[in-house]
Order: sequence, then C-alpha cells, then structure tokens
Amino acid sequence: MLVRDAMSTVVLTIGPTHTLRQAAGLMAARRIGAAVVLDTDAGGLGILTERDILNSVGAGQDPDLETASTHTTTDVVFAAPSWTLEEAAEAMTHGGFRHLIVLDKDGPVGIVSVRDIIRCWAPVRRHPAILTG
Repeated sequence: MLVRDAMSTVVLTIGPTHTLRQAAGLMAARRIGAAVVLDTDAGGLGILTERDILNSVGAGQDPDLETASTHTTTDVVFAAPSWTLEEAAEAMTHGGFRHLIVLDKDGPVGIVSVRDIIRCWAPVRRHPAILTG
C-alpha cells in the first residue's frame, strides 16, 4: 500500500505568526494532529504538531503569546505519494516523529501519520455488542 492511499488530504496550512492557541483551535476543529507552517520569509515549509504545542504549554509558556514560528520543526522529512507505507514508517522510526508532510511537484498534498499507517495495517475489527442482562 502507498502513502497516497493512507494519507489525510486535509492539510491545514498556517503562517508563522499564528499563536499556538490559534493553531491548536484550528487543528482541533479539523481533528488533525499537525499543521503545515508556510513561512515565505524563511523560504520553506515546516510542521507544527500537537506535541509541539503540548511541550510549550507543559513548559509554562503562554499559548496566546507563543507563535508557530518558535515551535515549528523546519528540518522536515517529506514523503512522496508514491512511497510505500513501509518507507514512511521507516522514515518516522528513524527520525523519531509521527507525521510526514506529503509533497508532490505542486506542494503539500497530504499528511500521513503513524495512526494512518496503523489503520491500513491493522485488520478491521468490530467489537461485539455488550450484552446486558
């Protein structure tokens, strides 16, 4: 199976001046765990994840004052839609992260997460109805 088959095509793109609270609100509304940070001044794409926000808040920083630019990972590993899920999982394991921005020649087309990969690899299971007496 390929990354294009597993990735989420809901790509939230934010700017570097978004506060962490704004970013968290947008991510929560879309039920996603990462946002692509587009910083034209810095010349590239970065990623801000729910873990980045959690680390900031856990460190006592104010999410209304902290901006995405301060917490964005800019040394990003990108995936291609044609990568296998094994290649994506290997990149995540090697890099110690849980999300990959998926790029094609026109820019970001999706994000693939560990959860997306697990959904594809794990058999679909139905929980039996709980019987009450």
